[in-house]
Amino acid sequence: MDLKTASALRRLRLVSAPEAVSFLVLLLCSVLKRTTDFNAVPVMGAVHGVLFVLYVLFWLDAWNRTKWSFGTAALYFVLSVLPTGGFFAERKLRRESENAVIAARAREEGIVNA
Repeated sequence: MDLKTASALRRLRLVSAPEAVSFLVLLLCSVLKRTTDFNAVPVMGAVHGVLFVLYVLFWLDAWNRTKWSFGTAALYFVLSVLPTGGFFAERKLRRESENAVIAARAREEGIVNA
C-alpha cells in the first residue's frame, strides 16, 4: 500500500467515529426538541452535515485509491447512513490498514511475493 492510499484510509477512519457521534447527538437533539424547549437541531444538523459530506468525500477518495469492490464500497457507504455504523466502519478500516501494513512489511522482508 502506498502512502497516498494509507492516508486516504486514515482520513476516512478518522472521520468515521465523529460522524457517527454527531448522528447520534442529532437524533437526541431531535427527540429533545419534540419533548422539551431545547432546540439544538439547527446547530447539530449543520455539524453532522459537514461531517457526513467529509465522510462521503473521503469514502470516494479511499474507494478510488484502494480499488475496493463495489460490495466493499457499498458496505462503507451504508455504514455511514446507519446511526452507529461509523463505529463499525472505523473498526473495519483500522483492521484493513493494519493488515495492509503487515503485508507491506512482509513484502519488504521478502517473506511473500505479493
